[in-house]
Amino acid sequence: KADLDKLGSALSRLAEEDPTLRVYKHPETFEMLIEGLGESHLDIAAERLHRKYAVDVVLTLPKVPFKETVHGSAKAEYKHKKQSGGHGQYGHVFLEIDPLPRGAGFEFAERVVGGSVPRNYIPAVEKGVREALPEGHLAGYPLVDVRVTLYDGSFHAVDSSEMAFKVAASQALKKCIDSAQPILLEPIFELTVSVPEQYVGDVMGDLNTRRARVHGMFPDGDVTVIQAQAPQVELLRYATELRSLTQGRGTFSTKPSQFEEVPAHIAQGIVAEARKEHAAHGD
Repeated sequence: KADLDKLGSALSRLAEEDPTLRVYKHPETFEMLIEGLGESHLDIAAERLHRKYAVDVVLTLPKVPFKETVHGSAKAEYKHKKQSGGHGQYGHVFLEIDPLPRGAGFEFAERVVGGSVPRNYIPAVEKGVREALPEGHLAGYPLVDVRVTLYDGSFHAVDSSEMAFKVAASQALKKCIDSAQPILLEPIFELTVSVPEQYVGDVMGDLNTRRARVHGMFPDGDVTVIQAQAPQVELLRYATELRSLTQGRGTFSTKPSQFEEVPAHIAQGIVAEARKEHAAHGD
């Protein structure tokens, strides 16, 4: 904890001294990331943190910001009911979940008829759903590209409250997700690789092992440029791999492109790992 305060200022000084280092906090995983020109560059940066600023850091691969969504539609209800001395708690909702096109985000809708959920509690239902979105039910990744509809419920004249409806909504959403074939989405990156002609075969073979889709190849002076798309999780160590495949003569660049469904056999491992991590942290 004492090192944490020192770390921020030490990292920003390192980045000032070396413009090829980039330090930033990832907006989704909240990890502090450091980017450089390869693993040895980052090792040197860590060594300088230790030597110049007396800050010891452990370098690990960044987390991949997976997301979750659903394949199918499902309905579920949840009744939140507690009775203790004085006022109890009562909130009862019926929710429906439907998939939306990739990249559409989140929509909340309601088609409650006959006042089964009074108008003044509907914002609480939406709030309960929205607050549950960042922690998906499959592996704790954010839930995206879904529409959640409140279509029925019931209330109690004395015991109902916004809090009760919020709790009921978040629990009903979990049940919906379970029944709607939840799936994992992964970030896909555009990848441009430039390599001398004699290494093209090796680089292409390696890309195939990384679940990459090659879109095109063209000569550019004395190198061949390969354009492809590949999952981010397969590219975390690509700088090192490409260097060894091309004796240091290959270069590459990436940029985020879109999210796609993770193949089932790979998703199983990711979900199991995430659940193990949550259990270890007592989540």
